[in-house]
Amino acid sequence: MMGNILRFKTAVALVLLGLLTLLAGIGQKTFWAPAETVTATAPAGATAAPLTVFDEKLRTLHAGTVTINVKGEGSFILAAGRPDDVAAWVGKTAHNTVSGVSEDGKDLQLTHADGESTAPSPAGSDLWAGTENASGELKYNWTPPADGDWSLLLAADGTKPAPGSITITFPNDTSTPWAVPFMVLGGLLILAGAALLALRPRTGGRTGSDGAGDSTGPRGAMAKAAARKANARKDAAESAGATGGVPVIGPSAGDPERTDPKGGAEQFTARPVPVAQRLRRSAAAVALLTATAVAGSGTAAQASQTPSPSPSTSAAGGQASGLPVLLDVQFRRILEQVSSAVDAGDAARDASQLAARVAGPELEVRTQNYKIRSQVGSYEARMPVRATKLLTTVVTEQRAWPRSVMAVTQGEGNVVPQLLTLTQASPRENYKLVLSTPLQPGTTFPGIARGGTETLAPTDKSGLLYSGEEALAGLGDRLNSADSSFKDKLTEGASSPYIADTLAYQGDVVNSGVNGTFAFTHKVVPESVVVFRTADGGALALGRLNFAFDGTPKAAGDKLTIGDDAAALAGGKETSTGMVLNFAESVAVFIPPAGSQDPMKLVAATRGLVGASFK
Repeated sequence: MMGNILRFKTAVALVLLGLLTLLAGIGQKTFWAPAETVTATAPAGATAAPLTVFDEKLRTLHAGTVTINVKGEGSFILAAGRPDDVAAWVGKTAHNTVSGVSEDGKDLQLTHADGESTAPSPAGSDLWAGTENASGELKYNWTPPADGDWSLLLAADGTKPAPGSITITFPNDTSTPWAVPFMVLGGLLILAGAALLALRPRTGGRTGSDGAGDSTGPRGAMAKAAARKANARKDAAESAGATGGVPVIGPSAGDPERTDPKGGAEQFTARPVPVAQRLRRSAAAVALLTATAVAGSGTAAQASQTPSPSPSTSAAGGQASGLPVLLDVQFRRILEQVSSAVDAGDAARDASQLAARVAGPELEVRTQNYKIRSQVGSYEARMPVRATKLLTTVVTEQRAWPRSVMAVTQGEGNVVPQLLTLTQASPRENYKLVLSTPLQPGTTFPGIARGGTETLAPTDKSGLLYSGEEALAGLGDRLNSADSSFKDKLTEGASSPYIADTLAYQGDVVNSGVNGTFAFTHKVVPESVVVFRTADGGALALGRLNFAFDGTPKAAGDKLTIGDDAAALAGGKETSTGMVLNFAESVAVFIPPAGSQDPMKLVAATRGLVGASFK
């Protein structure tokens, strides 16, 4: 009878425990499941600033896409750029930085830096790989434009405070590793309890006429006495277990089972912990495990909101290494804007339309070209600047300013490919075209890695036969005289006529100008020199030479006559005192690596008249 009751209690306990465990597993997948996202909000009352920077670490706090929601009055812009570019553009302007999330995951950590109260509008800057313009509200899914670290810059127009209502939603860790094990364990416990209820106990019958199974008689009395004694021992053991006692090992004193009836040695048997006590302990252990796992899942979900940020991969001082200063999409956008500005200026013959995207020698040459063409209709226009067909790009990895990049294009109106050299003077200025140099016919453009290459200072000859400045000075000397010491150190292809034509032109002027004395000089402009490392360890040096053509009458009364193009700049065609013509020469020279026996090669060259005057 007692066995049936114990079996029933055990079965019910197993079923109830199984249901609890199963419920815990299902709950972790449903009503106890962690939220799929967590949202942090910028603190109210933060100090206003014209710029707000989002630290690059925010994007990698959690795996998955981070969503930024911004609300503000009027129009504003959110721009993505490399962390060092963003920092350089911000400069000394007062700004706020969203740098992290509080421990509970509910608040954004925001720091303020004092500085200048206004800044230019970041709209239209070449630094940004992408921008989002909004009015009133913006929801932005923060995805990186390319590999590496990326920061964000939020601003209105640079004079008004940047929007302050900011929330960031992060993906949350929704994994529930205990859910399935609990559901499986719960099912097994329920099955075990059901099986125990269905199991029928084995019952004994009468064994024969000797009265072995009879409950009466001497043997029955002895059996009942033994059963009572056994039950008494069991109750004592359970009582000991319930009060923290230790089960007795071996028979107690006076126990008739203590000795072998045949007079053998004592037999000691370790009595097992009673079934009820084992059940209570197992149930408590499983219940504790379930509660711990359920509580742990909530803790894990909370902890996942604020993982330790990964360290920044930017180099010290914000100068990241190994990263090109422009992505391909940025470069193409810049080229299109440069091409459009030059087209507009050429069409209107108005240099003011070039100012936003053209500078240096290129601006000077085109400005004077417009002036000459306004008076001399037959004067040849400069070669157009095309963004397509884009043959290749050359991008520096040097992240300090000024930055220089180059493109090789050949579009409509380009008889040969042209080398377009662009320079960004400072972070808040855009790239401007400083040189457009047509490739010499029959010349092969040297191989340069498109993913980013090194730029060298004009005087740096590391690993080279000559520095960039020395190479262009050598070209100038070669153009000054047919007997230059650089005659065999700098060559051009058989079909590349620039050096030969320049020397021939100068010789013809001297031979035909019987009334004058003439001198020619070609001098490098050091600050114009840009040097890109080539794939073979050499370099390509580009820059400007100032070509001066000086003429003086031989005797009193002699006169020198200049062409219509020069007259448009000089204000007349004849002079008895002398004249000076100035040309800007855009050139590119390949410099072999150190140890090479090959000569330098003129890769590209052109010139344009930029000045004419009388002495």
